[in-house]
Amino acid sequence: MKQFLLVFVGGGFGSVLRYIIGKYLNSTETGIPYGTLAANILGSLLIGIILGIAAKNDTLSQNQTLLLATGFCGGFTTFSTFAYENHMFLKSGDFTSFALYTIASFIIGFLAVFFGMYLVK
Repeated sequence: MKQFLLVFVGGGFGSVLRYIIGKYLNSTETGIPYGTLAANILGSLLIGIILGIAAKNDTLSQNQTLLLATGFCGGFTTFSTFAYENHMFLKSGDFTSFALYTIASFIIGFLAVFFGMYLVK
């Protein structure tokens, strides 16, 4: 039961922080979801750092990893919002924003995870 609570608490904090970032960075004028992109990239970097630390000499306990990686990073990052925003780009015929947002999210997200793990080596 403790592990469920750790994921729940971490996810709650992550979701609230993602909401705040989205509220201030998502552009209503251009429709570009800078907040979602920033949260997903930062979350990718954080999970790389957290899992890198956890793998390095078992520095983090399983409970700490659940709280931070599964809970916080899981709540902070969002694939569903990313998918919805891409749907809206396609629906509006904005194929350029769709392509740029999708490619940037995947490439920078993967690089952020690798960079986060590299930082803790």
